[in-house]
Amino acid sequence: MPDGAAGRPAVPPAPTAPPAAHEPLKGGQLVLGTLALSLATFMNVLDTSIANVSIPAIAGDMGVSPAQGTWVITSFAVANAISVPLTGWLTQRFGQVRLFTLSVLLFVLASWLCGLAPSIEMLIAFRVLQGLVAGPMIPLSQTLLLASYPRAMAGTAMAMWSMTVLVAPVAGPLLGGWITDNIAWPWIFYINIPVGLGAAALTWSIYRSRDPGPRRVPLDVVGLVLLVLFVGAMQIMIDKGKELDWFASGEIVMLAVVSVVSFMFFLAWELTERHPIVEIRLFARRNFVAGTLALSVAYGLFFGNVVLLPLWLQQHMGYTATWAGLATAPVGLLAIVLSPWVGKNVGRIDPRRLATVAFLGFALVLWMRSLFNTQADFTTILIPTLLQGAAMAFFFIPLQAIVFSGLAPHQTPSAAGLSNFVRITAGAVGTSLFTTLWEDRAALHHAQLVESIHLGNPTAVATLAQLRASGMSQEQALATVDRLINQQAFTLAVTDLFYLSAVMFFVLIVLIWFTRPVAQGSAGAGGGGAH
Repeated sequence: MPDGAAGRPAVPPAPTAPPAAHEPLKGGQLVLGTLALSLATFMNVLDTSIANVSIPAIAGDMGVSPAQGTWVITSFAVANAISVPLTGWLTQRFGQVRLFTLSVLLFVLASWLCGLAPSIEMLIAFRVLQGLVAGPMIPLSQTLLLASYPRAMAGTAMAMWSMTVLVAPVAGPLLGGWITDNIAWPWIFYINIPVGLGAAALTWSIYRSRDPGPRRVPLDVVGLVLLVLFVGAMQIMIDKGKELDWFASGEIVMLAVVSVVSFMFFLAWELTERHPIVEIRLFARRNFVAGTLALSVAYGLFFGNVVLLPLWLQQHMGYTATWAGLATAPVGLLAIVLSPWVGKNVGRIDPRRLATVAFLGFALVLWMRSLFNTQADFTTILIPTLLQGAAMAFFFIPLQAIVFSGLAPHQTPSAAGLSNFVRITAGAVGTSLFTTLWEDRAALHHAQLVESIHLGNPTAVATLAQLRASGMSQEQALATVDRLINQQAFTLAVTDLFYLSAVMFFVLIVLIWFTRPVAQGSAGAGGGGAH
């Protein structure tokens, strides 16, 4: 049993000698390496959202209810959330390049099996496998990409990486909807096969000589069990909370208790374990904890709004899936244009200033959206979407520079795994919280608007009379008025949340300035800077 198991604080492990640094890649190898890592990341992030719009089709084909079909999303999210923070330990055990390539190949296999699944039970099982093997892909793509570029170009590397992480969640539902409508739902999984095989082949051919190789490290079994309990219960609670009416459900209360208790034990165990499964001591560093918190809360707000806008457009503004896609797709245009500039200058300009620009940009965009009403035309909706791309360009790169500042290269996989775990969890919380709040606020606005429909209101009486004069019965006239009230209520509710998000982005600026300055020239590189 490891030393920390006896209930006394273990002696902290001696710092692991960092692996020998490799020369940055050059020329065609650098281009192909960046392409391979970006494709794998894009495929992974895309898969977290591509199935969302296909659930009705999957449930119908499998002969189950849509509620049962949502486990296709939940199972992937739970497994993924468990495996992401294990990246640091797995990297030591197998080696960076071996682990990344193996993860991509297993992801391809799991995707193929998902498409072939004959029943909902088998599909859920294969989605669990897919989520588990997907965990290390995003943190390791980040680590390998940073090691491929000279330190002075680390910001450029992160610019390319961040585009895949921010654009994929937007593209996922659009691509998933088109494939489901025009081909068949299994193809949302089959499209991963050529992309994954190409990414794995390129990665192995370019990076295999740079792999430090595996090391024998003990497995922290107790920490792993507590991690599975805490993350699994939390993720299921987040995903099923809205469906089960949150804490009015005994199941949700039980999951919350299991998650909190196992988390407390997990925290105590990992802090005293000689070979922890997750290196949570990184949270003792001011820049890591403040940077990760700012990045994660902001990503939760961003992701919640990414989900909410197309839902409102399709359900209450009469947009088809295609037109909702056109209204949200241009979000990446300014991001692609501006990201190279941000990446080039993040080592020269204080990342805290750049991140402040991002948060002010998001606050402005969401304030503009808070002014929407049911008469908003396509152009009115499109302008904030285009501007949001500029904010996105300034978002990921400076915050990642803050998170990784002061870390030695051998700490990067653990730091990437931990920060991505917190960010992904915040995205799931944001989605669930925003959809729940939207319905709650809509119910409140609906009740307030209905109060004005009575015989003492001449406008309401005249409207009902006009509808009856057009040939409607009293019931049909009331149903028409109720539909109009619903549209107004959900529009008022979504603008409430846009306004709240704008305020929260503004408040998050304060958190950024709690971090210490990053040493110039080391931004994003995982070296130098303050703790």
